[in-house]
Amino acid sequence: MTRSANDRRSLAATSAPAVLAALLAACTTNLTGPGPPNPVTIDLAAPWETALVEEVGGSSELVARGVEQARLNHRLRSLLVVKDGRLVVEEYFGTAHPDTLADVRSVTKSVVSALVGIAVERGEIGSVDDPVAGYVVPAVGEMGDGKREITFRHLLTMTGGFEWDETGGFGSYSEWIRSRDHLRFLLDRPLAHQPGAHFTYNSAAVHLLGVAVEFATGTPLPAFAQEALFRPIGIAIGRWESLPGGYVNGGAGLDLRPRDLARLGQLYLQRGASGRRQVLPEEWVDASVDPHFQWRDDSGPLAGISYGNLWWVVPEAREPLYFALGYGGQFVFVVPQLNLVVVATNDWRGARRDGGAKHYERETMRVVVDHLLPAFR
Repeated sequence: MTRSANDRRSLAATSAPAVLAALLAACTTNLTGPGPPNPVTIDLAAPWETALVEEVGGSSELVARGVEQARLNHRLRSLLVVKDGRLVVEEYFGTAHPDTLADVRSVTKSVVSALVGIAVERGEIGSVDDPVAGYVVPAVGEMGDGKREITFRHLLTMTGGFEWDETGGFGSYSEWIRSRDHLRFLLDRPLAHQPGAHFTYNSAAVHLLGVAVEFATGTPLPAFAQEALFRPIGIAIGRWESLPGGYVNGGAGLDLRPRDLARLGQLYLQRGASGRRQVLPEEWVDASVDPHFQWRDDSGPLAGISYGNLWWVVPEAREPLYFALGYGGQFVFVVPQLNLVVVATNDWRGARRDGGAKHYERETMRVVVDHLLPAFR
């Protein structure tokens, strides 16, 4: 997908506090609020508290219809709902169970976005407008042909400018993942657009972003994620796909348990807080789910979808929402007005031969939009 990004805001900053203040000021659509009158900020490192749907004011009848509809999708593996900080729906399908690791594909990107925010807050990345080359040149050598102008912001918003076609979730991705040098494969691609000018979905560019975080922090990405993000919000160690060269796949390589995906969504719902600890700056969360583009796309029952900082955003929905999306139907939905998080995972392997990945993404969306959101209005 390629879109014009001429409307994207240019935010210059020289320090982490200034960056975060500028990001907050730039938000034009606040998808993090307004929420319910008394939102709950739970300690995400603690075990999930559970409740019945009726105890949080939901409709068990509508939820039951949604679960019944979900069972018709033979690829669905988990469906979880957190309302007011309590786990009220937890269903597993097929052979899946609570400890099953889900290969969440591009939900990985939203995790990397959070790690960039933490590195900026700590001052390990000076600014989202820093050129990435300044951090990764020791690993990749010189970056010519205008690529030295690519910044963290460009990679966060899919506007790096590389010639790339990831249509259907594969295309250039398949060539990239089979390559022997994943950084060089990307950096040898020509620039089709000036950095910052066009939105082009590019998993390899987010992998480059993850490598830049490694160099900025001096820590391997999985270790940094564990220390800075996962452990503070109670996420158990999952798996991260290793690539040649000693890096992990920052674009689509993470496996997590569904309950832990819900922790990620709840962290964003709570604007980066876990109990009394601020894991992510509020301003980073707000900027991440602000639509940075004027374009809007439709997918199944969701209309008006745009993009933030490695999160998909739906600002004009009945209840504005945002979501992390992985190929074949891996979802973390966050709906601030309903104080709601919904997680769904699907078995994506072989989906192209079985109706197509988009089909299962849309079928999962329908369960959420047609049944679960109405159940908690």
